[in-house]
Amino acid sequence: MRFMVLVKANKYSEAGVMPGGEILDAMTKYNEELAKAGVMLAAEGLHPSAKGVRVKFSGEEKTVIPGPFPETDQLIAGFWLWQAESMEEATEWLKRAPLGGGVEIELRPIFEMEEFGAMMTPELREREERLREEVARAKGGSG
Repeated sequence: MRFMVLVKANKYSEAGVMPGGEILDAMTKYNEELAKAGVMLAAEGLHPSAKGVRVKFSGEEKTVIPGPFPETDQLIAGFWLWQAESMEEATEWLKRAPLGGGVEIELRPIFEMEEFGAMMTPELREREERLREEVARAKGGSG
């Protein structure tokens, strides 16, 4: 199973405050453990919402809303993409994260193609597989 691990924003991440060396060292060690165990597929931090935009879709109209966004507790500061056998295994990995101070992390399973059942026709499945192969080739070629 694949999981998206969502790191919620806080007043510090939204202010652009970078973590100190001690937490960076601890997180690097943790990420190394995840990678060695074959759990981590990707991990990235996000710039504050002040550097982003939202696009609101209403019929044919698309409205671009520049950040920052006021709902700090509903924003994302970063993410991991993990592969684990179960929600329980992913949860155990998450509990080992060197975090504190009220940090809140959301762990959610990612839909797999099989879960779409009959809606995922053979044609759509083939297109999806080609798309994934194309993305993997592009990633491999980017260095």
